[in-house]
Amino acid sequence: MNNEPQIHETPEANRDRVIVRTSVIGILANVLLAAFKAGIGILSHSIAVILDAVNNLSDALSSIITIVGTKLAGRLPDKKHPLGYGRIEYLSAMIVSGIVLYAGITSAVESVKKIIHPETPEYSVISLVIIAVAVIVKILLGRYVKAQGKKVNSGSLTASGSDAMFDAILSASVLASAVIFMVSGVSLEAYVGAVISVFIVKSGVEMMIETLNEILGVRADKETTDRIKALLTEEPEVSGAYDLVLYNYGPDKNLASVHLELPDSMTAREIDRLTRKLEGKVYRETGVILAGVGLYSYNTEDDETARIRNDVRELVLAHDWAVQLHGFYLDTETKEMTFDVVLSFDIVPKEALNILYAEIGKAYPGYTLRIAPDVDVSTTD
Repeated sequence: MNNEPQIHETPEANRDRVIVRTSVIGILANVLLAAFKAGIGILSHSIAVILDAVNNLSDALSSIITIVGTKLAGRLPDKKHPLGYGRIEYLSAMIVSGIVLYAGITSAVESVKKIIHPETPEYSVISLVIIAVAVIVKILLGRYVKAQGKKVNSGSLTASGSDAMFDAILSASVLASAVIFMVSGVSLEAYVGAVISVFIVKSGVEMMIETLNEILGVRADKETTDRIKALLTEEPEVSGAYDLVLYNYGPDKNLASVHLELPDSMTAREIDRLTRKLEGKVYRETGVILAGVGLYSYNTEDDETARIRNDVRELVLAHDWAVQLHGFYLDTETKEMTFDVVLSFDIVPKEALNILYAEIGKAYPGYTLRIAPDVDVSTTD
């Protein structure tokens, strides 16, 4: 009987292994396709086929950078970077988009040169068969890479898979132009090359914009935020979960902060037990680390407070730019009213606060108001 301890692979290690393996397959396939297409393009004097080969080489280089980025991003956290190196994947994706953009611009320049100074292509049946096979290989490679990318939530792999499927369409257009030339004698090589270069440039720009958005930070996925809020409000003590913000430190590396609305009768010990329970629950169900939990208390014993809260809510939400009101608390002894209001991006926060202070101050002149503006980061209601 084997008593040696079993070593289980971590999800992060498995993800990296899938990305590297898929990228290596992509490199080998693209290098072989580029070699065949370059040979055909040189022998047949076809600029379209040569540019298609260059596109394959850029795909191979992109896969190499994806591997390097994945390895660097997988480094363990250290004193200098305690949250790890996951964001390096976004930087590697930016480099890949730059390579694609450069390849597209270079292809456009060469195509224009061939339009001005055309050369007559010379195709053979064998060359057409090889291009047709390349189309099939690209389709199969694209479907495989895209599926693996979705499986491990890798934006680089998913983009590479989509790009490969698109390359198959471009290669098919090259094949079609070759068939047209052999049948009619009309050469569309340079023009097809120009069209290919436009699509390559478009792909590079789209990849760059998408990666830049990830680096700048985008609104959290609605499905994820709704799921986290639902998990939090399942607990009977939690009447609401607000101000949920996700902080991304690379693919599948998310931290979050949130405010919970709890009854004012809870003790510090009860709150401590509840938040520890919720932190574990959210991480198990979503993989998101609940790093910060703020608290709002709500009145539990005064019916007059409930009436005022509903009245204030009605006054605030009468404005289109007021998305949500929460964290309401009323101290009847000191005459202090506190609440947060989520503002849309259609109004300047200072202007909104001036309006609310004036309206609510007029309705409740004896109260000291403390209104905190919140950004519409993940509000769903």
